[in-house]
Amino acid sequence: MTTNENGNYTGKVAFVTGAANGIGRATALAFARKGAHVVVADISEQGNQETARMIEDLGGRVIAVKCDVTRASDVKAALSKTIETFGRLDFAFNNAGVEQKNAATAEIEEEEWDRIVNINLRGVFLCMKYEIPLLLKQGGAIVNTSSGAGVIGIKGGAAYTAAKHGLIGLTKSAALDYASQNIRINAVCPGYIDTPMMGRFTGGTDEGRAKVIAEEPIGRMGKPEEIAAAVVWLCSDAAAFVVGHAMVIDGGQTVQ
Repeated sequence: MTTNENGNYTGKVAFVTGAANGIGRATALAFARKGAHVVVADISEQGNQETARMIEDLGGRVIAVKCDVTRASDVKAALSKTIETFGRLDFAFNNAGVEQKNAATAEIEEEEWDRIVNINLRGVFLCMKYEIPLLLKQGGAIVNTSSGAGVIGIKGGAAYTAAKHGLIGLTKSAALDYASQNIRINAVCPGYIDTPMMGRFTGGTDEGRAKVIAEEPIGRMGKPEEIAAAVVWLCSDAAAFVVGHAMVIDGGQTVQ
């Protein structure tokens, strides 16, 4: 079983949440292309099964598990299935998340606040809580999905922004807790990525897409595969000295 600087993950096992589409799907496929066995987890069974079929088409080994990351029982069951099937866990990409309904802070419904924080922040905590004991057995890496909204404020998005800022703090603290025990924990902070979530954000219109693209200095939205490449690198030996980092991948959006 090897991992090297080029990211050969033969015999390694990767657990990916939010794998039914977008960044999660692209990353699950990227791990599979590097030789890893992959566990795809999502609340959407149809999309999740399609991701699994795509990995099988690549010749990879994969299992699909339904998982609501806000439910500890679901997370524990998904990870138990991982160990039962593959015998180990080496990498975890905690990516499941949802967008917020646009609203000024005082107009955010309490239920909406709770929904966003439960999925985008508490869900990642629950995943790490049950992944880390498995990773302690042989070491490994965790990558959490924050956002450009984790490093700047977003008008009309206080709940989402608070959760994604919190996720960076969670990542940094957890990284310090386990750095000496051969577990590296980092985060990625995607900008505007061309995914189904972004389609909902823009309203799926050419006008909405153009408005988003106008905010990107690079002049386009990012591709899910560009985030996937960063996640796979962060899990590789090439990133062995990268600990507690929040890697912004946003075409320059947040440095303006």
